Amino acid sequence: MINEAKAAVDPTGPGPARQIVADVARDATMLEVIANNLGLLAGLLFLVYAAAIVCAIREIMNSRTAQGSIAWLLSLFFIPYVTVPLYFIFGWRAFADYTKVQVRLGREERRRRAEELRLADQEETRDWPVLSRIASMPFLAGHACELLIDGDATFASIEAGIRGASKTIFFQFFTVADDGLGNRMANALIERAQAGVQIYFLYDDVGSRGIGNAYLNRLKRAGIKVSGFNERHRYLRLLGPMRLNYRNHRKIVVVDYQHAWVGGHNVADQYIGLSKRFGHWRDTHAKISGPAALSCAISFVEDWLWANGEEITLPQSGEIPKPGDESVLVMPTGPADDLEECSIAFAEAAARARHRLWIATPYFVPSVDIQTALYAAAMRGVDVRILLPEKPDHKIVWLASHAHADTMVARGVKVFRYKTGFLHQKITLVDHDLASVGTVNFDNRSFRINFEITLWFTHERMISKVADMLDADFRQARITGAHELENRSYAFRVLAQGAQLLSPIL
Repeated sequence: MINEAKAAVDPTGPGPARQIVADVARDATMLEVIANNLGLLAGLLFLVYAAAIVCAIREIMNSRTAQGSIAWLLSLFFIPYVTVPLYFIFGWRAFADYTKVQVRLGREERRRRAEELRLADQEETRDWPVLSRIASMPFLAGHACELLIDGDATFASIEAGIRGASKTIFFQFFTVADDGLGNRMANALIERAQAGVQIYFLYDDVGSRGIGNAYLNRLKRAGIKVSGFNERHRYLRLLGPMRLNYRNHRKIVVVDYQHAWVGGHNVADQYIGLSKRFGHWRDTHAKISGPAALSCAISFVEDWLWANGEEITLPQSGEIPKPGDESVLVMPTGPADDLEECSIAFAEAAARARHRLWIATPYFVPSVDIQTALYAAAMRGVDVRILLPEKPDHKIVWLASHAHADTMVARGVKVFRYKTGFLHQKITLVDHDLASVGTVNFDNRSFRINFEITLWFTHERMISKVADMLDADFRQARITGAHELENRSYAFRVLAQGAQLLSPIL
């Protein structure tokens, strides 16, 4: 019996004692590991909560809307582990350097110089003071303007302009693809670079994320200066381009400071109707020849200096010819603005409407102030029409637009769905007085988050062209019936209303 008892407690002998000792040893090891890592865990918790406090203070000090800030603050308090990284992506604004760029390049000074050189259209600037103040430039006189409908006309015009360049080309798009159209534009640019033309090529890191080094290196070997918008700002490029929320959505081509192209097209085959998924791609660009081409160049060189660190010397305004009689205002907007200036501009245009307010946009997720302006216009008896795509390209935005459209229809706004392919143009028409062509969608992203650019026109010739174009588009669309959303399936309505809650970041 004694020997059996000794064996039971002998950790080297047979019996349950060996297992007990092993279990105790394992538990001790685990406790030691936990104890050794408590410091690390505590440190991580401290960093998360410290970052949450920093984010909360920054949101309070830089708040633009009370609703959005309260949502961020509550999320930072209750779920900081999830919210802190989301805030760095979607909430942290860090574009003070861009504001310094604008000051350094003297955008405000160019207003004074334009007036001194008698390039400013004093009458139009006086009639539309809000737009002019936001643009930091007056309306400029003396332009020949062309409305370019769809991709074939747009890129034929751009390609012809590139091939006719003798000094300088600025080429900037949100999306550039290494496909048929992308290589067609690249070939035209390379040919001019080899002829001695100075070319600057700027793309957005998010929109052109699939472009590939082979395409970019081909341009560089030809002597073209190439840059991604966030290339110099490594802080903004964590996890790839971390600042997914702040994109340069501008599409600008400037040739010899005399001609400029701005509009909705990007450089990819789908924009000339070659996508099997979308088919016909309905989009619009505008070409302007005259002094405002230099205003487009100012926008480009601001983006280039911020992105690349290189300053481009612009010519004096007096060197720019005036080939026509139309007035143009170039209005760049973006997250570096002191106020929600893009939203203010379009709300002002809507508030001035007395007879018609026609809007074509692929994404319709309006903020409360834009909704109010549209409702007020409809209540005044204005013919308010919104032209949207029938088919989606971004499902969440498309779902949210259904919820917003149903509310619009209930308040007297006519909502049309374009049926012939996909509608991507960004157009506004106000009475017989004002029209815009640009890159701005009617959503929070364009109004508050993205870098955008808009051309505003006041001459009756361009107004008439835009009106005729939109009239033809409405004939290719169906009007949304009352309570259309309510007649959809319950699951669709839940998804649409849920998507609408995401409006601030769509």
